[in-house]
Amino acid sequence: QVQLAESGGGLVQPGGSLTLSCAASGFTLGSLSVGWFRRAPGQERAGISCISRSDGRTYYSDAAKGRFTISRESAENTLYLQINNLQPDDTAVYYCAAYASTTNDRCTLYVWMYDYWGQGTQVTVSS
Repeated sequence: QVQLAESGGGLVQPGGSLTLSCAASGFTLGSLSVGWFRRAPGQERAGISCISRSDGRTYYSDAAKGRFTISRESAENTLYLQINNLQPDDTAVYYCAAYASTTNDRCTLYVWMYDYWGQGTQVTVSS
């Protein structure tokens, strides 16, 4: 059974950095397209970044470009999200997710496309 488990969230001051982890089981990361999403207070879940199953290329939302870096470690079957220069608006629950792409197209950040989700990890940015 496909399972995803996020970790690494916590409280950080503005300007700080965090690296979130997502441990995968029941599948190898290379077999599915995977991504990171977040849900800020009072907002809907929004995509941050993803890695395509087909060729491993990455895609970032406009809001994430420059401060977010997605990566995967095949040996550990773990997905990572590095966040730099954190700001209060980054406060949210962060989720990793995966979906079985039926094409070789670049991954997408449409929430409805994703089949599997982790439980989320809380990131709070406050001074």
